[in-house]
Amino acid sequence: MKRNLLSTLLLSGILLTSCTNDDDNNPIDEQVNAPANYTFERDGSSTVDYNGQTTRLLMGEALSGALMDPTETATSLQAIYAHEAGTENFENTDLNFSDKNLKSKTAASADFFASNTADQFDIRADFDGWIDAQANEIFPRWNSAAAPGSAGQIADGTSTRYVSGQGLEYNQLVIKGLIGAVMADQALNNYLSASVLDEGENISENEAGITVAGKNYTTMEHKWDEAYGYVFGLNADPANPNNDLGADSFLNKYLGRVEGDSDFAGISNEIFEAFKLGRAAIVAGNYEVRDEQAAVIREKISEIIGIRSVYYLIQAKLLLEQPQPAYGTIFHDLSEAYGFIYSLQFTRKPGTMEPYFSRTEVRAILDDLMDDGANGLWNVQPQTLQNLADTIAARFDFTVTEAGS
Repeated sequence: MKRNLLSTLLLSGILLTSCTNDDDNNPIDEQVNAPANYTFERDGSSTVDYNGQTTRLLMGEALSGALMDPTETATSLQAIYAHEAGTENFENTDLNFSDKNLKSKTAASADFFASNTADQFDIRADFDGWIDAQANEIFPRWNSAAAPGSAGQIADGTSTRYVSGQGLEYNQLVIKGLIGAVMADQALNNYLSASVLDEGENISENEAGITVAGKNYTTMEHKWDEAYGYVFGLNADPANPNNDLGADSFLNKYLGRVEGDSDFAGISNEIFEAFKLGRAAIVAGNYEVRDEQAAVIREKISEIIGIRSVYYLIQAKLLLEQPQPAYGTIFHDLSEAYGFIYSLQFTRKPGTMEPYFSRTEVRAILDDLMDDGANGLWNVQPQTLQNLADTIAARFDFTVTEAGS
């Protein structure tokens, strides 16, 4: 196991070399070269496979659409979320036959929830509650005007939003919440975890090139690829995904949004290069380099969630300060903010076993967002939004001004 290596990561992000072993000072060649694209082969065949992640992303897209279809019921929406193999919940027959679903991967990472079933139960209950509320509160008043204390529709420019009596779009809470509870949690706290990558005989089998039965990849290679799939699994060319960011409604979409902000330009390539170099390090058996790249990915993906939390809070604040606030747009921004803030509990501070914000802290922030008056977002004040944005940005290496513009 190569864990005592001195490493120098070149600025290009594609080459890492270590020349000495700290145990005996004997020169060794520990060069790790990342390929131009996320392409890895064994005996002429690809070793990359993240079909399970692509499946769940597609299920998420289907759930997103169903949440905006008032002919659906709480039962049918829950069946999409907790799909069972063979049940016809989707138009895509491959999804219907799949034994995968979103609910079983909600708050299910090895590092955060293997021994924390109480929080896992509560988090899944949150999603169940939002899904039920969309069907039971929003759908019956689909054609009614929203008002303080009453669910219904409200204009947002040329769009129509459907909000609760508290001004919340439950569909946004579900989809933005899944960005953290499934996509980020599984990638950052499960598949990139040393406890998963190094489980059992994974290290010795990886170094011996022993592949999973019937597959062309080692277990360690596959685990890393599964993390990659939650970020880039629906891109048109997932081996070179930066050409079409925004390929899904989850992490990839907001990776594209953050990349498009000049204050954060280059973040997508940083994540992509770290994934490539970490995967190449697995092939090379250099686990120190692998873990360094996992730390980069954790930091940058966590930043995306933090940045978008602040962005939506500040955008809503600016609208609230106008003489005639556009409440449909404000509610939409703040519902997205709510979902991203909820996702902060699934982020990961590099070098730790902790998120940037604990579940308790997240719940306190969301309580503050909703308690300026009896009708939640109908009563929220600009200073509240500024204070919450300040609180979130203070934990990250960016400013409110950078993230909020």
